[in-house]
Amino acid sequence: MSYCTLAVVGNFTYPSTSTSNPNPKVSISNSTQRRKEFVSLLKNCKDANQILPIHAKIIRTGHDQDPFILFELLRLSSTLSSVNYASTIFQLVHNPNVFLYTALIDGFVSAGSYSDGISLYFQMINRFIVPDKYVITSVLKACGSRFALREGKEVHCQASKLGLSSNRSITMKLMEFYGKCGEFDDARKVFDKMTERDVVASTIMISCFLDHGLVEQAIEVFDRVRVKDTVCWTAMIDGLVRNGEMNMALEMFREMQKGNMRPNEVTIVCVLSACSQLGALELGRWVHSYIGKHHTIELSHFVGGALISMYSRCGDIDEAERIFAMMKERNVITYNLMISGLAMHGKSIQAIEIFRGMIKQGLLPTSVTFVAILNACSHRGLVNLGLEMFHSMSRDYGIPPQIEHYGCIVDLLGRVGHLKEAYNFIQNMEIAPDHVMLGSLLSACKIHGNFELGEQVARILMNHGVVDSGTYVLLANVYASSGKWKEAAQIRAKMKEGGIQKEPGCSSIEVNNEIHEFLLGDLRHPQKEKIYNKLEELNQVLKEAGHIPAIDAVLHDIEDWEKEQALAIHSERLAICYGLISTKPCTTIRVVKNLRVCDDCHSMIKLIAKITGRKIVVRDRKRFHHFENGNCSCGDYW
Repeated sequence: MSYCTLAVVGNFTYPSTSTSNPNPKVSISNSTQRRKEFVSLLKNCKDANQILPIHAKIIRTGHDQDPFILFELLRLSSTLSSVNYASTIFQLVHNPNVFLYTALIDGFVSAGSYSDGISLYFQMINRFIVPDKYVITSVLKACGSRFALREGKEVHCQASKLGLSSNRSITMKLMEFYGKCGEFDDARKVFDKMTERDVVASTIMISCFLDHGLVEQAIEVFDRVRVKDTVCWTAMIDGLVRNGEMNMALEMFREMQKGNMRPNEVTIVCVLSACSQLGALELGRWVHSYIGKHHTIELSHFVGGALISMYSRCGDIDEAERIFAMMKERNVITYNLMISGLAMHGKSIQAIEIFRGMIKQGLLPTSVTFVAILNACSHRGLVNLGLEMFHSMSRDYGIPPQIEHYGCIVDLLGRVGHLKEAYNFIQNMEIAPDHVMLGSLLSACKIHGNFELGEQVARILMNHGVVDSGTYVLLANVYASSGKWKEAAQIRAKMKEGGIQKEPGCSSIEVNNEIHEFLLGDLRHPQKEKIYNKLEELNQVLKEAGHIPAIDAVLHDIEDWEKEQALAIHSERLAICYGLISTKPCTTIRVVKNLRVCDDCHSMIKLIAKITGRKIVVRDRKRFHHFENGNCSCGDYW
């Protein structure tokens, strides 16, 4: 039988207080009193184990088929993460009604057992029990989460035949269902049929588009909303962040402020996430001060963790530590963020101390914790401690190492020059290495000049199958470093044939709450003349200070003067020059770069920091470099 043509039939009667009494020895008044007693007891349960003795008493007194008690029993079992127990109870019900079906379907949906929820709904339909708006709403949520398009359309058809498709809650779930399944035409049809397309409906449409990366369509719907509430603004900002549109997200937040719309906790965390990824420290500080002024937003795990992440990733690790110390309650996520932040800034010893403090507090580390602490060991070259931490994962905490943990050990061994040990470690792993891990070893071979092992790793990488643009560039650079220009050219030719583009170096700097981005040799900036004049001035000063360009860093078979020119216009240099001409003397310059800082730029920035008396903080792909008084926090190995 087709569900779409199913006739709405059945002799279902909603339960009332005058339900039949299955036990003739129990009077109706006594049954009603017992019902109230059992429902009250069940509502007061805080733990799944408390349900069992109450359920036993329900059975003994002959109330195990009372629909009111059963409904509460099913609802509570599902709420307390005992959906399997709820399912067992349901199987013993003689004549389940729509409410009991709804209770268990809700339980399945809450537990993430979407297929079970959908199957149970259609079992109900096959028993000719008429669905109501509550069960239809619940099963549509399951269909959307399971991407069950065919089943969801059948539910939509049933709702239409029952005259329920115009119900507001069902309409909302239909839009959400079609949106999750990527059926935007159908979602739009439901949206357009609404007599009142208010901010809630519009927010659902916006979220649907953003979930599938359709930013322009989401903005189109957003712009049409006349009166936007905090949830609508937050959905838009969150979606932009998730789609990598950080600048647009921050601009949207500024517009929200202009409209005197107060953000909530979720908005704040979304904005802090955008600040983290862009390195927008000043805006992040403003958001932090906003939290302090408006006491409606507390320093919860959620907000506190976002602040720690923002300050860590924007270069102010001291403020991140201060936030961590201020937090009254910390969970494992908070500790993970702090350990990871300290590791990024080269504060490995402090990271290890935080880790040990977490263990003393009785918090169990997670897989993420060990990635953070192993990175901390790697940045400091703590081989013995790193290996001990790695082995303790499975030995002491029952956490099997994943590819990320193996990769940290390879990176650690490679950093200190234990290349053969790193290679043997890869050979003896229980899981196959990925191109990131092999690339890490290849990079270490290049840095330490072991081109024989480097070529061996390169051959494995080429046969690996999945290789990204960064790995191709690294392969070409390894060959070029050993003077094998022909092989390097072949790698670049292979990239061209495969249509693989090298990721361009990009550096950004925040000045007066605005993010300025620079590419290699960028000429787009309005103040480009002043920037390049400052660059020329610095180059002259650096030459007088004895700086010799590390032309070996330019791995192309070109003349030396051409290599010097290529080095001079790297994106981080342009960003630093803009920082020097646009900020007050003695203030810290903070730059974010998407790639690794090259050797020549690293040595040049150390000199610039010494000559100008500025502290320069650079965040590259893996870590932070704090340049001050001619030194770098990484100890010249990164």
